[in-house]
Amino acid sequence: GGRKGGEGRQRLFRFGDDDDDGDDLNDAVVAERRRNKTNKSSKGGKGGKKSKNGKAKTDNGNKKAKVLQIVNVSKSDALFRSLVTSEALGRAVCEFAGWTGVGTRLAQDQVWAKPPGAPPLAYHRDSPYFMFDPPHVVTVWIALDDMTPDVGPLRYVKGSHLWGEGRVGSAGKFFQSDGGTGLLHSAARRAGIDDPESTLEVVSTAGLGRGGLSIHDGRTWHGSGGNVSGEGNGGSSCGRPRRGIGLHFVPANVRFTEDASKSRLWGRYVKGAMEEEGRNVRDVEVPEEDFPVVWKPSSSSS
Repeated sequence: GGRKGGEGRQRLFRFGDDDDDGDDLNDAVVAERRRNKTNKSSKGGKGGKKSKNGKAKTDNGNKKAKVLQIVNVSKSDALFRSLVTSEALGRAVCEFAGWTGVGTRLAQDQVWAKPPGAPPLAYHRDSPYFMFDPPHVVTVWIALDDMTPDVGPLRYVKGSHLWGEGRVGSAGKFFQSDGGTGLLHSAARRAGIDDPESTLEVVSTAGLGRGGLSIHDGRTWHGSGGNVSGEGNGGSSCGRPRRGIGLHFVPANVRFTEDASKSRLWGRYVKGAMEEEGRNVRDVEVPEEDFPVVWKPSSSSS
């Protein structure tokens, strides 16, 4: 049966601390009731924006499996919104990132569903895709299924948050049959790492139970393998999905950057105020409705 209350407690994996090797572990709790209901919602999410999907042939060679990504489900589903704007989760993010003095706001939420036969997700960083100042991003990933090695769990490269600016990748290269390590190795070499093919240390979230979560610095290089859970066991129909929620948080006091006004994604939030009110992009308020403040110092009761 499902775990209840305190028995449903998972471990919170921390990757990317500046003062250690990036795998400090701390307790975290995700309510089992929310996990169960959210898992059911992810099978047929309402609303949100669907992205282009990665495609790959399954092991029978006939059908294609697609990776489903739905962006900002919280804007159309109350259950998702209650989870992603959890004050407890926001405080955990602030403690991890050192933002307890300013608080944090949600920049974006995503649902990822990787069915059996789906391709690997190329190694990439999250921070370059968010056009805010300061440029800090923290990502929380909540598992909706048990993360066994064969479903393609997330993998993090230790210490990669300290590499500096290198290759950032592109959405068009996210799904690659070779595992998507080309961009990763290029960035590692630019950071002065010799022979990254054999020297990089990778940490996997395999073993993380459904309802558990991981937190990583947005500069951390990460990716995931293909979902091969159905191979050699009757095909993809006998495999298991790998589903999760990705949440991107930024400091509560961020402002949009100049690049935001040129962006198809972020420009919608700034162009109106710039054109109608003659504001500079950095003077445009970050809208609370679209980027809710999840936790701030005054939220704490302690």
